[in-house]
Amino acid sequence: MAQDAGTQAAGAADPQPPVGAPLPVPGGAASSGHPLEGTVEAPEVTLRTIRVVRWGIALWVLALVAVLALPSLREGERDWWVWVPVAGIVLGGIGHVYLARGRGNAADA
Repeated sequence: MAQDAGTQAAGAADPQPPVGAPLPVPGGAASSGHPLEGTVEAPEVTLRTIRVVRWGIALWVLALVAVLALPSLREGERDWWVWVPVAGIVLGGIGHVYLARGRGNAADA
């Protein structure tokens, strides 16, 4: 009960807006009533998706080398651990082919 009172007291200093209420936007409230006035735009992303996929494949190859180099990581109940990086490499390869061909929205990726 004492914790509830403390929680309520802390919540009173920092009130939460009701669920579904519009959140305040930096730059002021919309004066003309247009819902998009004063919105914040996201910065342009300069990192290409295909580069992230290449790094991911490289990390999966490194994981596969580690699993194959250390027998304790692939013996007993861990015999399936070899297939995890193999699956990561294969799925990364599929993603790389998809991005390299420029399919759908990935043309600018």
